[in-house]
Amino acid sequence: MNNLNSDNTTRDTNYDYNSTVDYDYNYTDEYGHGSSVDVFYVLTCIIVSIGLPLTLVAIYAVFSLVRKDRVAPIYVINLLISDLFQFCYMISDVTKFSDTYEILYYLYIIGLMASVSFMVCIALERYLVIAWPLWYRHRQTIKISVLVCVVVWAIPVVYILFGIFLIDEHISFGVFLLLPFPLLIFFLGGTIKALSAAISVRSEEKQRIVGLLVLVLLIYTLLFLPTAIFFLTEYHNSVLHDVSFLFVKLSPLADVFMYVFLRKGAVNKLLASMCCCRTDHSDISRSTMNDRTTLSSIKLESEKL
Repeated sequence: MNNLNSDNTTRDTNYDYNSTVDYDYNYTDEYGHGSSVDVFYVLTCIIVSIGLPLTLVAIYAVFSLVRKDRVAPIYVINLLISDLFQFCYMISDVTKFSDTYEILYYLYIIGLMASVSFMVCIALERYLVIAWPLWYRHRQTIKISVLVCVVVWAIPVVYILFGIFLIDEHISFGVFLLLPFPLLIFFLGGTIKALSAAISVRSEEKQRIVGLLVLVLLIYTLLFLPTAIFFLTEYHNSVLHDVSFLFVKLSPLADVFMYVFLRKGAVNKLLASMCCCRTDHSDISRSTMNDRTTLSSIKLESEKL
């Protein structure tokens, strides 16, 4: 399969797709400076140094939830594993370790496509739990979840193996990244509609479910959608290129926050802290208004005297 990313050394004239997110660190901009090179290199190092340990901690924490609640958030675990694939490629990208670079590049493609797919699986599962609880309870088993995960991991492998037969790899890759958008919107809307009529679901559980789906949609919209647009558009803008692929590199870091919406009580603590901040701000505003009113009253009394 041909690589999918544009070579930054020739991006202002024509686009030579050499790897999905590989930046040429020898790139020099139109003013003869190499500042953008340093920016991408430094940002990638920061993302890896922060995201990799957080992802490992999140995987351990999710497994601990499995032991406590006896519920397997299997799609979230696989999503975090796909993020590890992406981190491995980023490490080889910044270290320029060429011996395993090509292998890690294909692992990155697999991890990237699997990441998008598991986001859809997470949203679909939450939607089925709320909108079709009886069907989900009787049909959804660990075996089915494992089978879905196997299919999700197999899709990018098949895409890589048979990519040479595709008419336009860039269009097909862009379409693949774009497909989850309407699905995620539908699952979020359907879940909110079903939750509004659900009396038996506790408010805390509603907050966790809606929060998780909103987070998934935000991660996809902000981090993956620009890349899909980049691959589907005929006019390749260099700014869109840089922004879109930088956002994709941020996606593994953003996935860590899903743990917040899996942990019981975490959302309430977050909302409580936000409410406390708003309450403090309101108290300060009221105190200021009362002081102003008191001063105005004193001034009027003094004028009357």
